[in-house]
Amino acid sequence: MDAFRPDRDVMPYDVAIIGGGPAGLSCAIKLKQLAKESVGADISVCVLEKGAEIGAHLMSGAVLEPRALNELIPDWREKGAPLRDPVKHDRFIFMTKTKSWRLPTPPMMRNHGNYIISLGEFGQWLGQQAESLGVDIFPGFAASELLYDEKNRVVGVATGDLGIDKHGERTARFTPGVEIHAKQVILAEGCHGSLTKQLIKRFNLRLTTKPQTYGLGIKEIWEIPADKHKAGLTMHTIGWPMDMKTYGGSWMYHYGANKVSLGFVVGLDYANPHMSPFEEMQRWKTHPAIADILKGGKRIAYGARAIVEGGLQGLPQLNIPGALLIGDAAGFLNVPKIKGTHAAMKSGMLAAEALFAQWQGDPDLTMACRAYTQKFRNSWLFRELYAVRNIRPGFRRGLLFGLLNAAVETLFRGRTPWTLSHHADHKALQPAAKMPKIAYPKPDGVLTFDRLSSVYLTNTNHAEDEPCHLQLKDPSLAVDVNLKIYDSPESRYCPAAVYEIVQGEDGPRLQINAQNCIHCKTCDIKDPRQNINWVPPQGGEGPRYSGL
Repeated sequence: MDAFRPDRDVMPYDVAIIGGGPAGLSCAIKLKQLAKESVGADISVCVLEKGAEIGAHLMSGAVLEPRALNELIPDWREKGAPLRDPVKHDRFIFMTKTKSWRLPTPPMMRNHGNYIISLGEFGQWLGQQAESLGVDIFPGFAASELLYDEKNRVVGVATGDLGIDKHGERTARFTPGVEIHAKQVILAEGCHGSLTKQLIKRFNLRLTTKPQTYGLGIKEIWEIPADKHKAGLTMHTIGWPMDMKTYGGSWMYHYGANKVSLGFVVGLDYANPHMSPFEEMQRWKTHPAIADILKGGKRIAYGARAIVEGGLQGLPQLNIPGALLIGDAAGFLNVPKIKGTHAAMKSGMLAAEALFAQWQGDPDLTMACRAYTQKFRNSWLFRELYAVRNIRPGFRRGLLFGLLNAAVETLFRGRTPWTLSHHADHKALQPAAKMPKIAYPKPDGVLTFDRLSSVYLTNTNHAEDEPCHLQLKDPSLAVDVNLKIYDSPESRYCPAAVYEIVQGEDGPRLQINAQNCIHCKTCDIKDPRQNINWVPPQGGEGPRYSGL
């Protein structure tokens, strides 16, 4: 068994789920529901969550389409699900620097019947439902490695050791990790998970699919004056401050007691290394249509995370012996809808149904669960993703072509006889000398802010005396390639001020302020030489989002 260590305690389960988000929790709930409905059946399930508590690392826009929730927990209203703010109005806006025009809302962005929610709060509620059914949930447990048997089958995971100093030495506080041995491991880590990327590489799970592509979503929550608040309004914008070649857009959702969720998404296939997605979001707020709503308000929360945007053609192979991929770990997100929670939940439910059916005939679950892929292809989720598969890649040729292509795809409901492809985001970055520099205004501390004051709002915590969880495969590339060719793009694409170039006695060097990291994974995705490897820090560390 790979990486087996006798000093680690072992906990056996039938199914171990890595990640306590909507996908993982929905899978756990469905497994227990099926076991309860089957006479004499029992299946042990655990969920490992690297955040200090369920919901601590969850962040989304978020508007929830309740279709999957209706299937999973039909009586969710009676059980107190935190869906309190139904969408009442939709707006779709095109912006120039000083003007804005309302456009017809695209059909897939119409939100009648949907709810504006806090994904973290919703995740906590799902966790309560899972625990009530007998699921064991372990927050603060960061899975750091997959375990394999002699046949190369996944047979479990191990959590990271605690009490290791920054030099890799054991301290007096050392505690070995725990091995979770399971008949099936479900990877529900979210976007670009550390174990998921290892699994994809080891088993070449993208052999017959396109590269995944991503966006970076940056979010703030504001309390605004009551006279500016329009309960249930969702607004999306395109255009400024993006140029006509770069994919991006915004949202603003009015909910709760005079709160708005607002944010900006930039496609990580952008070309200009001088761009800062964080700064783009800040200057977007200076547009008169946005600034007028926020005037007199107060920012109360901040967060950022990478978003899977590859759609149907970005999905890898979903199963190998001993493991399945669900949710954002696989790439289940409907980009044109700007929604992934319902898709993540449905993928988890489909995996649970396939696993349970197989478990009844093969209690040891020794075979790969191929029925999961077939269940997905027969589901409404596949049909939904197939219909919009060409919309996001259409924007590779610019905003105007993207909008025209989206109109055609919508008209024909995705039945066009072609499938457009993606490209790896890190390959899109151009040398700095070939691209125009961007002058960003200084933050005023009222409407616009710097990154450090923003990170403060995330409640992020990492122990200083621990190994850096942002690893450079070749430290020399930070200067020889990133600085000299691309003008150190990591100092701009990171939304948490983790990376900076400092002058030392021997010249410039890259300083990594790992304690600022909010686990968005952008650096692991966008680095032009794929030189940065994000690995989990100690369990429970990172951001501790509240209300996102």
